Amino acid sequence: METLISFDLRGDFGMLKKPDTNEPVYLTFNMLHKPALLGIIGAILGLKGFEKQKELPEYYQKLENLKIGIKPLNHDNGNFSKTVIKYNNGTGMASEEKGGNLIIAEQTLVNPAFQCYVLLDSENETHNKIKAKILSYSSEFIPYLGKNDCSVWWENAEELRFEFYTPNDSFTINSLFVKEKKIKGGEIEQMFSLHNPTNSPEQSKLPYMYFERLPISYIGAPLFQYDYKNFAFTNATLKAEYRPTSDLPLLKLENGDIIQVF
Repeated sequence: METLISFDLRGDFGMLKKPDTNEPVYLTFNMLHKPALLGIIGAILGLKGFEKQKELPEYYQKLENLKIGIKPLNHDNGNFSKTVIKYNNGTGMASEEKGGNLIIAEQTLVNPAFQCYVLLDSENETHNKIKAKILSYSSEFIPYLGKNDCSVWWENAEELRFEFYTPNDSFTINSLFVKEKKIKGGEIEQMFSLHNPTNSPEQSKLPYMYFERLPISYIGAPLFQYDYKNFAFTNATLKAEYRPTSDLPLLKLENGDIIQVF
């Protein structure tokens, strides 16, 4: 039997480093991505991280096929505030420069927050441990957002009722979703409708579309680099025939929200 749990993940700071950036500033992804969330869940369970070269960490081997969903909270049209923090690494091991001092500048997320969804199989022992740990606010290791001085905590953990959803009318996806359609003139193959059929405060906001290319998994040995997908987050209404992907399910929650798990 499949169950769905949800929790709000919050931190004062976060640094989800983009691996293709270096000097003069290390850049961060704006959105929490799946490998990072799996790492946080692995820390909650007490699973080991990267320890050996050419070998995936224990947490990823056990959680790779876990289906998750992510919804940003307290954002500005999908964006989080960012700042650049500079610090010195004077251990002598980080730089071959004279004096052994490396000056580092990192772009850092300020007050990032996400509602995280985890789809679980009640017959899977590891999944049952995830549910028990999250609902009881218990963690083996301190979870962090990208680096160990950006600790995070969670709140509002609960089990949610849901049903698998196939659109038969216009709809809005309330979470991040994988986007496979090409963009043409600000629309996804003319399937985005900017008309909001309701007068609710949420739907009365001006429509926005946020896009980011995010990691979704690791590519195999020996480097274990990120595999990327194009993601979108929007409050625009989608036409019934629009399908963000061909194989990833949409879930409709009891409160009417529609999310994608991937």
